[in-house]
Amino acid sequence: MFDLHVHSIFSDGELIPSEIARRMYAAGNRGFAITDHADFTNIPDILAKLLRIKEHMEVYEAKFLVGVEITHVPPSLIGKAVELAWKEGAEIVIVHGETIAEPVKEGTNLAALNEEINILAHPGLMKEEEAELAKENGIYIEISARRGHCLGNGRVSRLAEKYGFQLVINTDMHSPADIINDSAAEKVLSGAGVEDWRRVMENNEKLFKKLRK
Repeated sequence: MFDLHVHSIFSDGELIPSEIARRMYAAGNRGFAITDHADFTNIPDILAKLLRIKEHMEVYEAKFLVGVEITHVPPSLIGKAVELAWKEGAEIVIVHGETIAEPVKEGTNLAALNEEINILAHPGLMKEEEAELAKENGIYIEISARRGHCLGNGRVSRLAEKYGFQLVINTDMHSPADIINDSAAEKVLSGAGVEDWRRVMENNEKLFKKLRK
């Protein structure tokens, strides 16, 4: 599996990057993206810390991307936050979507889908106009393995089938217990009503390899 949504101690995760890499490899996963929660106060700091180990990435058995998850930023400022993340060296940028589990401000999904991002994370309250925009702009939409955020997976799956936008599956990992492998990912996707789960897994790999510099 290639997990494109993982958190480290640089936001609210429990592990340093090296620990994440080792545990991912031990679980049989081939790559991941560290995308810590970020806003204007910490985007440069998070990316600077992650980029310090970029020169050593080839040594790690599980390869990874450096990125951020723009989180709870007001919709009108999401574009500026995304621009800052790319400027500071991000290899992947995702946005924390509107979800049942957290009070993300309405309008976040729509604002994010109009920006240069790679993934809209767990947008369980996604609207049909947003689904159309995701397809139009080629932005991947996340099926989440995380408790709480996964409550909207069924709606995301149905909208993907109707509008044809591309899905990825991620863990939103915060602790070692959140790590899953291919078998568990297949079950999450099937449970969400995704018929072609293999294609979703392939999307994860394709996007990872495209973004890895």
